Amino acid sequence: MSSMKGQQWRTCGTLVVLFIFQVQILGFNVDSQPATDVCSTHTILPGPKGDDGEKGDQGEVGKHGKVGPKGPKGNKGAVGDSGDQGMIGKIGPIGGKGDKGVKGLSGVSGGKGKAGTVCDCGRYRKVVGQLDINVARLKTSMKFVKNVIAGIRETDEKFYYIVQEEKSYKEAVTHCRIRGGMLAMPKDEATNALIADYISKSGLFRVFIGVNDMEKEGQFMYADNTPLQNYSNWKEGEPKEASVHEDCVEMLSTGEWNDSECHLAIYFVCEFKKRK
Repeated sequence: MSSMKGQQWRTCGTLVVLFIFQVQILGFNVDSQPATDVCSTHTILPGPKGDDGEKGDQGEVGKHGKVGPKGPKGNKGAVGDSGDQGMIGKIGPIGGKGDKGVKGLSGVSGGKGKAGTVCDCGRYRKVVGQLDINVARLKTSMKFVKNVIAGIRETDEKFYYIVQEEKSYKEAVTHCRIRGGMLAMPKDEATNALIADYISKSGLFRVFIGVNDMEKEGQFMYADNTPLQNYSNWKEGEPKEASVHEDCVEMLSTGEWNDSECHLAIYFVCEFKKRK
């Protein structure tokens, strides 16, 4: 009986030693494993909330943000100081003529002049007067020649020149005659077309030509007192029989003829025969 109990105690002791040995081996294996292996096989629950930590240092300046919307208009600022004088600008256009000024004070009277010599001044006045007339005519002729050089038209027998001075019909006839010509008389289609082209290219609309019915109403004559014969180029509806005062003829830039009032002042065409 006692030997049986002794056997049981030995068995129990052996088991305890084995258990302790196994526990030590298991403990050694757990300690030798990495932390990640332990965590991977065990669920870790979060702990309680800790206390607030100390305030950290101020961080670096951050990046600039986007430009914000435009703000409302501010109040008007104070007037600034005057700037330096700028550069002088371009000279402006000449202004209009001003009003007449106030009459100035009378000047001091001059001294008495020397006595003049007695002469027969009447004869000299007449000579001077005639010279003035000749100079005026020369100026007019020079102006006419200058204008003629600027542009003329010609045929085999005649020269044609538009005088760009506004004259009545009778004044135009006189103007051409004192220069050795006559108011232009287109007696055929070719001459009429030449004068019409001349008028158009001069930028004009109408001019007097040497045709009229001043002697007898409805019977048109040339400026050389010869009647119209085989050629005329009246505008449609012309000449008007009821137009009592339209006794002179103008040519339009189209070449058509139109009866007109003689007192009107317009440009005109002179013709000059070529010297053979």
